Amino acid sequence: MGNLLDDLCDVHNHFLKLENRYYRCYGKYAGRFRLQPHLTKLLQRTKKHWSWIPRDTLDAVIIRLHIAWERFFNVQGTGKPKFKRKGRYRSAKFQTGYKLQEGRVRISFKSWDTSLQRLKFDKRWFSFHQLLNWKGNVRYLQILRDSVGTFWLYVMTDDASKEVLPATGESVGADFGMKDAFLTLNTGEKIQSPQFFKRSLNQLRKRNKAVSRKAKGSGNWWRAVHDLARLYRKVADQRRDWHWKLATDLCRKFDLIATETLNLDGMKRLWGRKVSDLAFYQFVEILKFKSLKHNREFRQVGQWTATTKPCSDCGHPNENLSLSDRQWICSKCGSHHDRDINAAINILRAACDPVVETV
Repeated sequence: MGNLLDDLCDVHNHFLKLENRYYRCYGKYAGRFRLQPHLTKLLQRTKKHWSWIPRDTLDAVIIRLHIAWERFFNVQGTGKPKFKRKGRYRSAKFQTGYKLQEGRVRISFKSWDTSLQRLKFDKRWFSFHQLLNWKGNVRYLQILRDSVGTFWLYVMTDDASKEVLPATGESVGADFGMKDAFLTLNTGEKIQSPQFFKRSLNQLRKRNKAVSRKAKGSGNWWRAVHDLARLYRKVADQRRDWHWKLATDLCRKFDLIATETLNLDGMKRLWGRKVSDLAFYQFVEILKFKSLKHNREFRQVGQWTATTKPCSDCGHPNENLSLSDRQWICSKCGSHHDRDINAAINILRAACDPVVETV
């Protein structure tokens, strides 16, 4: 599989070079419908060594480039696709030429037959640890190599069934926080983040130091790099697992979940590493998926909707409220507020108000 991904990396870099040249000449991208016929000619002439890879897998690389250039032209702030180094190309997609069994997969490649002097199909079996049984019809397979060097098999199906949870009749507004809690609910509950990256800092420092002490490119250096990557993967897996469990817990308790839209780029400039450790964006994406799966309603209040300063009892804004003020009293009605709980109440109210912008 490593050779497959390295050859796909060459395919990616070759066609990206063509796209960049086309962009310099004409100010637009060539697109998949020009590059795929060109790939057919390359396989017959100068790039015959790519022929052992299934054609749909080669086409998937071009389609991925096509989508990346579309985003560059249509989505503001998106950069151009970049070249990949050997070992940095991560995945291969198989739409045909495979057979799935329990714990095994057969993939059809091509190899050169010296006696016949032509390419013939070479069907290879691979074993994998099957954690779950898939539902529905299999659409395609995707093999991914992570930074540690472990290969993962993704089986994509057409199953769109929902696991509908019983209705509770409850709604919740959730305010993301940096100081007091990761998530504050309008019910007054505050959910703390374990901050897995912060807990692993000492181990990360030791392993980074071990990498810096090795001769770059040596066997010991590669072992140290893989140890470091393995720890980063463990931190990411712990954080993702906690996000999934928290999202599931919210879906079990509430029918409507409302959150705010965050300016993550601005938050990273202020707090940097902590924002990445909390991973608000990842949690919101997981919560969206879980809400759809369990037939819950998920709403996000617009970024510029006032939720922090207005009093949740009378609506009077506290213009003097600063980031360090965690508790405050409304000057108009005299209500005492916890900053985050007040914001969560306002988020839920804004999400239920059709006049207020939601995203």
